[in-house]
Amino acid sequence: MPRATSERFSRVHQPAAKSSKPPATVQLTGANRAKHSSSRGEENSDTKGIGNVNPLFNTERFGQHILKNPLLAQAIVDKANLKPTDSVLEVGPGTGNLTVRILEKVKHVTAVEMDPRMAAELVKRVQGTPEQRKLDITIGDFVKAELPYFDVCISNTPYQISSPLVFRLLSHRPLPRVAILMFQREFALRLTATPGTEFWSRLSANVQLYAKVDHIMKVARNNFRPAPNVESSVVRITPLSPPPPVRFEEFDGLTRILFTRRNKTCRANFGASGVEKMMRDNWTQWKKGQNASSGMELEESIDAKAAIEEILQETGFSDARAAKMSVDDLLKLLYAFHAKGFHFA
Repeated sequence: MPRATSERFSRVHQPAAKSSKPPATVQLTGANRAKHSSSRGEENSDTKGIGNVNPLFNTERFGQHILKNPLLAQAIVDKANLKPTDSVLEVGPGTGNLTVRILEKVKHVTAVEMDPRMAAELVKRVQGTPEQRKLDITIGDFVKAELPYFDVCISNTPYQISSPLVFRLLSHRPLPRVAILMFQREFALRLTATPGTEFWSRLSANVQLYAKVDHIMKVARNNFRPAPNVESSVVRITPLSPPPPVRFEEFDGLTRILFTRRNKTCRANFGASGVEKMMRDNWTQWKKGQNASSGMELEESIDAKAAIEEILQETGFSDARAAKMSVDDLLKLLYAFHAKGFHFA
């Protein structure tokens, strides 16, 4: 995954000129954190600016809505069952309403914040407290940032990075123990959906292949500043350890075909335009690799349409629909294709 550049921040923050380029990742740690404190005189974020428009920051620019309910913030932190020895990754800390509560319970927090002005407010909030040296702040794009070791992730997630956040956490090594994440309600329902329900989708299957996902809390719009247009939910994601020995690209390739039209049969989805050719090409590449390793020339060809139909009939999934297929069903079908030399990535 691409990494942002990084540098130690050792000057008073000045607003950057507008640019089409994403900001570099900037680390604020230890002694140089105090130098980043803003000179502006805004009040604490828990008490100022309640309403639909944040008077301090253009938070919606980053799809971010500040959690203003202190009881709710404490409840979210409590759901993580934090330990004094934990290192925590927080994504989108904003002005620190979750951060200060996390810092009370753990050894270390790394907060990744896109907006430098938010980071400055968070610096001000912990400056001069015992928690100050327990906090490192990375200013930049979470998707590009280099992540440290962490035991737990907690996030009031900026909406536009919901999916990248989930899959980056599940691909991080070593795996975190748990993640407590706030999302838009519909996204959360898709994460936690079960086969045969309205929200069961490619996202549901891809995430539940690698983790147990639980819906733990509904959050009303009026708990945020500015209030979003949709309701939110908090989910608990517990990665499976060890993870299943399945390449994500392979499983995702299969679910991409089947969930394009989730209520159509597997036979119909594999018969869609372009799928047969893709399967034949992938089989040919696999066969070339097999023959290259044995020093043989590629002399075989395959009737991909007939082979796909045979696999679907043998597994009993020819008339099955992705909308009702479980992760185990999808894995069984994937392994059957692999056994005949068909791959999806």
